[in-house]
Amino acid sequence: MSDPHAPESGSSSTGETVHAPLIEHLIELRSRLLRATVVVLVVFAALYGFSNQIYLYVAEPLMALLPPGSQMIATEVASPFLAPFKLTLVVALFLAIPMVLYQAWAFIAPGLYENEKALALPLLASSIVLFYAGAAFAYYVVFPLLFKFFTTTGPENVAIMTDINQYLNFVLKLFFAFGVAFEIPIATFLLIWTGATSVEALSKKRPYIVIGCFVVGMMLTPPDVISQSLLAIPMWLLFEVGILSARFFKRRRALPAKDATQEPS
Repeated sequence: MSDPHAPESGSSSTGETVHAPLIEHLIELRSRLLRATVVVLVVFAALYGFSNQIYLYVAEPLMALLPPGSQMIATEVASPFLAPFKLTLVVALFLAIPMVLYQAWAFIAPGLYENEKALALPLLASSIVLFYAGAAFAYYVVFPLLFKFFTTTGPENVAIMTDINQYLNFVLKLFFAFGVAFEIPIATFLLIWTGATSVEALSKKRPYIVIGCFVVGMMLTPPDVISQSLLAIPMWLLFEVGILSARFFKRRRALPAKDATQEPS
């Protein structure tokens, strides 16, 4: 007669089997996070010696438009050190994005099917390129137009002396806003691919989406029409790119299914 208080060997082994993969996944996750952090720190260490030059490069769109005698200022004691330091850390993270996402991919890829991997990898690469494209668009297109507007519309007797911390926060916000906005084709494609919506449904809602783009532009950019339009219009165009990509992919996916249903003659 067995002891009712004695543990059952079957349930014990089952519990160990369940917990073992979880522990392995947590160890793997910690390893991937550690590697991603090390990559960011290594890139930061390599760039730190050029932190002042990096800040001057980012400030160039405004500096080139300042009137003679105007300059940027630091209103806090530690700002000359902290502003370039913060920017260099952000740039290090920005440059390390491919490696950080690779570590994320290496963690989740074993749990994906082959068809999911075939789709996820191009989407991941495209998202990186689009984020970089958004940041480049902000720096080379938006900043010159925006700062030219700001520096030429003020009263004549007001000297422009921008604080370096305020400028950094301003441009980082725009970099992030445009980087995320350029991910709209990926988001649109995924919504259609997962069946959450359809090309036809999004096409019918196009007027509302255009209005939504301008609302988002109003929320993420300074309160002027130029900066809002410079974000909203690309968002709308990128939405159209996402629609076209999803429609093209849908047609390509339908062709094999159509061929498979055809009976051989």
